[in-house]
Amino acid sequence: MSLDAKIMQAQELLAGIAAGFPAAALANSLGAEDMVLMDLTVRAGVPLAVFCLDTGRLPAETYDLLARLSGAYPQHPVEVWVPEHGGVQAYVAQFGINGFYDSVAARQACCAARKLEPLGRALAGRGAWVTGLRRTQSVTRSALAVREDDPVNGLVKFSPLADWSEAEVWEYVHRFSVPYNALHDRHYPSIGCAPCTRAVAVGEDVRSGRWWWENPESKECGLHVKAVS
Repeated sequence: MSLDAKIMQAQELLAGIAAGFPAAALANSLGAEDMVLMDLTVRAGVPLAVFCLDTGRLPAETYDLLARLSGAYPQHPVEVWVPEHGGVQAYVAQFGINGFYDSVAARQACCAARKLEPLGRALAGRGAWVTGLRRTQSVTRSALAVREDDPVNGLVKFSPLADWSEAEVWEYVHRFSVPYNALHDRHYPSIGCAPCTRAVAVGEDVRSGRWWWENPESKECGLHVKAVS
């Protein structure tokens, strides 16, 4: 399928989501994929809310991009959700300020306090949410479906770019002059919190710079993990 056909398909899906789930929202991580989805939404005139999570430890370049969005998309504001202070304070008291390096459990606890807690509030009453996940991003996402039930949050989750390649994402970004994080030009294909993200070498997996001290099978923050029965 050509990129133009995929663009049309994604915009039709976004319009259908907004029509079927009026309270649905796009979770914009401010990565290239989510910026493509935001641009697709705006260009198609889809009334889809957009929010992002500010963990308090994002790279400066990510905050710079967030600040630029109000000028790039003035009619489509991004709602920013931050973690509850008490949860972060409790995490630091138990594990230390950088305790996430010590174990997978400690890292997951940090993600829970800084990401999952505000995500739960951001998604409350939504019915559905939209993500920029792609199947080729990691081994944990290889079986990703465009539409999935999300029993953890009690919603339907849509991933309109599930079958897009990284090259197609960047072709779209450059064709339509989509704003993007400056770290992408410094070999950061996947960007999370500053202490948990590094640049990748040529030939490395696109998510190898995320939690690089862990095995690939554990590299999820919990935002996109399926419930286990």
